[in-house]
Amino acid sequence: MSLGSAETLPTEEAADQQDVEEDLSEEYSQEMQQRMGGVLTYCHEDGMNYNDILDDLIVGSCPQTAADVDRLADIGVGTIFCLQEDSDMAYFDLDINPIIERCKQRGDIKHVRFPVRDFDPFSLRQRLPGAVATLVKEAASGRGKLYIHCTAGMGRAPGTALAYMYWCKNFQLMEAHKLLTGLRACNPKLTAIRAATCDILFDGKGTAPVRIAVSRSKAGLAQRVQVAGLDVGWGQRLDLQLDTRTQRYILERELPVGKFGYKFIFDDRWTYSAAHPTLDDGGNINNYVEVMGNMSNPKINAARNRLLSEGGLLGSDERKAIMRWLQSCDSI
Repeated sequence: MSLGSAETLPTEEAADQQDVEEDLSEEYSQEMQQRMGGVLTYCHEDGMNYNDILDDLIVGSCPQTAADVDRLADIGVGTIFCLQEDSDMAYFDLDINPIIERCKQRGDIKHVRFPVRDFDPFSLRQRLPGAVATLVKEAASGRGKLYIHCTAGMGRAPGTALAYMYWCKNFQLMEAHKLLTGLRACNPKLTAIRAATCDILFDGKGTAPVRIAVSRSKAGLAQRVQVAGLDVGWGQRLDLQLDTRTQRYILERELPVGKFGYKFIFDDRWTYSAAHPTLDDGGNINNYVEVMGNMSNPKINAARNRLLSEGGLLGSDERKAIMRWLQSCDSI
């Protein structure tokens, strides 16, 4: 379903605004496809859109006006859970203040912000435990349904909803993923959810040194060699330094336990190296590096490997441990 939210404007002004929003949507969609893979598109100019996932859980795109708050309240939403950063709203010239004020005026719907960086699986991994802990508290209030949104409702929001279903609603991850993606076109990062699960259960605070290198011949005539991804997300870049002795560009970095996708950037050309391990991330081929857990504890290491694998199942005792952690977490 799609809910329009544009206010009435003079014909020429409305047409100009429509053109601007269409251009911004096209640029955003291209960036989303490049960084997340897949062929998903977002049309901000079409207004808020959403899908019911569970009886008490809705995933969608960002509310754009105070009228959208009323529409959500009319379908029983009690909490609007916003994952957007200020920069996300600035991109589409979206003013969140009327939305927050309308929630306060009504009194029957609450607006909660929990920013997560866009196109950044590691930021999602870091923020997921606190986000879901906040959702648990909001659900316990009995106020109404949870409406989880980011900008397009295709990455961060479905990822957060999946973690909530996995940890709190007795779904296995792939079962929840099949249900959610069958109802809404989206591309949530399962690796981030699996890693966050292990972070809660096994205190994933440790790091290990990682070395990424690429030959000068692979870089060609590029004046600057960088990588994006890893623990900084697709919106930031890390410089590799040329080792004149080996004629290789090198990056050394400490990373926490987990699997991290990345791409090389030669000047402004994004690519991957066939000489490094690769993964298909929603139709987008990335390189990856995997940092292993504590090998000195075989039991923990076996559990971590199980939960990080595609078919790994969360045990009932593990789910209870996660729920205890969530209920005791200070969240935001």
